[in-house]
Amino acid sequence: MAIDNGKSKGVLVDLTRCIGCRGCQVACKSWNERSVKPTVMYGNFTNPPKLNSECYTNIRYVEWETDKGPVWQFVKSQCMHCKDPACVSACPASALIKTPEGPVTYYYEKCLGCRYCMMACPFHIPKYEWEKTVFPFPWVRKCTFCSDRIADGKTPACIKVCPTNVMFFGPLDEVKQEAEKRLKENPGKYVNHIYGKNEAGGTAWMYLSAVPFAQLGFDVDIPAKPHPDYTWSMLREIPYKVGVLVVGLSLIAAFRNRGSSEQGSDTTHGKEK
Repeated sequence: MAIDNGKSKGVLVDLTRCIGCRGCQVACKSWNERSVKPTVMYGNFTNPPKLNSECYTNIRYVEWETDKGPVWQFVKSQCMHCKDPACVSACPASALIKTPEGPVTYYYEKCLGCRYCMMACPFHIPKYEWEKTVFPFPWVRKCTFCSDRIADGKTPACIKVCPTNVMFFGPLDEVKQEAEKRLKENPGKYVNHIYGKNEAGGTAWMYLSAVPFAQLGFDVDIPAKPHPDYTWSMLREIPYKVGVLVVGLSLIAAFRNRGSSEQGSDTTHGKEK
């Protein structure tokens, strides 16, 4: 269930303000004490190319041609910290927990390594430490929303270092109000959509953009219904479907056994003659 107690924090990411400095990316890696992985340049300045077990947030460089020349747009990616997280619902060991303050936190000591959270996440955020094959055991990794800093009354590291105030941090209700206010007061500046306000039932991180979100690589087909609702609606049908399957298989078995019995009876009768 989604937690709504007035304590939950959120973030508005205004992509029109991002200059692609990657200060947030460096601050995140530093605060979480993550190492680096070898990368290869492939004609795009995004580095690493996508989130991984050592990179909880990164800046994607999106370039396209216009009549006036090439245009850049920078997109910050990290865990969206859903209000009703699919990853939490899918985890059989409660290794992922939605805290009252907003972050979806991970407890490695409970993790079974099943990676159901990776399959459940509609935003494809959790990453696995595939490179670790011996102790310490591989775990799932993702943005923590700096839950330790938030619990201490501090601002998340990525937001703290941003030089252009790309991110507005505060209570979730205030973040929504700020997003709606900017849309209303700046007609024509943004596309008329607050990404994350409704996607997957709503997320703690929301976006405003001057460019259509699909053009920036966002998944715009995520339904508004919280994903755990789909999970439980399917689970509720399992007893019924299993029952139907058992009855069906029993009938088939009975029919086949009946045919075998009749054939055996005929054979035996023939021998007696």
